[in-house]
Amino acid sequence: MYTVNTKINNQLSFWLISMFIIISIMIVVGGLTRLTDSGLSITKWQLFSGLLPPLNQNDWILYFNLYKEIPEFKLQNFNMSLKEFKVIFWWEWAHRFLGRLIGLCYLFPLIYFSFKLKISKILDLYFIFFLICFQGFIGWYMVSSGLVDRIDVSHFRLSAHLFIAFLILSLIFWNYLKYQNYNQVPDGINPIIPFIFLVLILIQIVIGAFVSGMDAGKIYNSWPLMGNTYFPDDNNLENLFKLSALSDPSLVQFIHRNMAYVIGLFYVFIFFKIYKNKTNKLYRSVNILGFFIIIQIILGIYTIVLGAHIYIAALHQVSSIFLISSSIYFFYINTRTN
Repeated sequence: MYTVNTKINNQLSFWLISMFIIISIMIVVGGLTRLTDSGLSITKWQLFSGLLPPLNQNDWILYFNLYKEIPEFKLQNFNMSLKEFKVIFWWEWAHRFLGRLIGLCYLFPLIYFSFKLKISKILDLYFIFFLICFQGFIGWYMVSSGLVDRIDVSHFRLSAHLFIAFLILSLIFWNYLKYQNYNQVPDGINPIIPFIFLVLILIQIVIGAFVSGMDAGKIYNSWPLMGNTYFPDDNNLENLFKLSALSDPSLVQFIHRNMAYVIGLFYVFIFFKIYKNKTNKLYRSVNILGFFIIIQIILGIYTIVLGAHIYIAALHQVSSIFLISSSIYFFYINTRTN
């Protein structure tokens, strides 16, 4: 608990869980923006003027003409009508609008709590605000990579954007747990184990962004084999150990699949360790964690088999939010911070 004032703690907790929900929605909308290929529909960074969408036909034509100047339109969407453009525009506009909303919803309460508490007590909350601001820069840095010489954004920049989003979400949830003073398990497992598990989940999210950024989920739509073989037959095993593997769609899908197996096996190790030692205070948390791992793996398989169908792929991303949250909680209760 950060303060002895229960009222302030409750206010902080309500604010943080509200931010957690809004950022979760933001992540889902961002995923749908990517899945609908909408991310490059707004080609200018307009921090203030971009708050309002086009209000008349002339505004729509202006935005559409700007879109016509980039490679995505010239090489891929050259037959797109203004009506079709409006669909992808609204996804990107909603994504940016939520980004602005998050910034404001975080800043004003942060100022309020800065007067109520010593700033030294909430420096970690200021760090989160810095990450939120930095995320806006990374978002534009990502979009700018798709405006010249390519029809998509860089999957490396996309992964950085998604990683920071999950980092912000994780830090907010961690602070929420602290303000709520959730009980930690004094005789739990070594916190290094859940920390490693959490790191593996974050790495898998980054690799998942690679898959999404290169549309790698639309190839090798079979499971457990990739086509007729376990290893993709359009590649050589030696290529897997080269840096270029991270830019090869079939190898990235292979890495993403096998990382899921590693995470699953590591979870089994944790599960049996807890039950073998009869650490009953961890039964509930480890079971919840296992539930979301199973859901995530099932949705991942369906995403592959169905060729990254938009609804299944979106559910896969929603499930990742629950998985990272349950991983944070599992790590928190095994960490001796009190």
